[in-house]
Amino acid sequence: MDWKREAIDKLKNYAAHREALENIPKELQRLESVYTGIRSTAGRATVSGGGGSREDALLSNIVHRDELKRRLKEARLWVTTVDKALAVLDDTECLMLERFYIRRSKGSIDDLCEQLNVEKATVYRRRDAALRRFTIALYGVADSE
Repeated sequence: MDWKREAIDKLKNYAAHREALENIPKELQRLESVYTGIRSTAGRATVSGGGGSREDALLSNIVHRDELKRRLKEARLWVTTVDKALAVLDDTECLMLERFYIRRSKGSIDDLCEQLNVEKATVYRRRDAALRRFTIALYGVADSE
């Protein structure tokens, strides 16, 4: 397994997973509200927009909420795991990984060179060292085995 590639993928998806931690609870709240509305409809009338019966809409809503709860739990675990691995690193190492993988932007390497007062080769060496430490903290290994 290429542990380094796995670690890079984790870093590249980190911001999206953190965003999911905010968005999923909001979507769950919305679905709870919809569920309450469906339950309060009188009789066995068809729910507008769903094209199905009230029971179908209720069941679909419950399944959707259950899936989102499962995904929220996974996202929390995922983010917690990455956060713990990042906590092992010093500030400069975290900065390297953030600028190279988490929030990469045009000119970020030049910005790092200027901010740290080093040459590009040094920035790349520090990035590689930070990635190696992060990979070890995350998986216990740094190279393919």
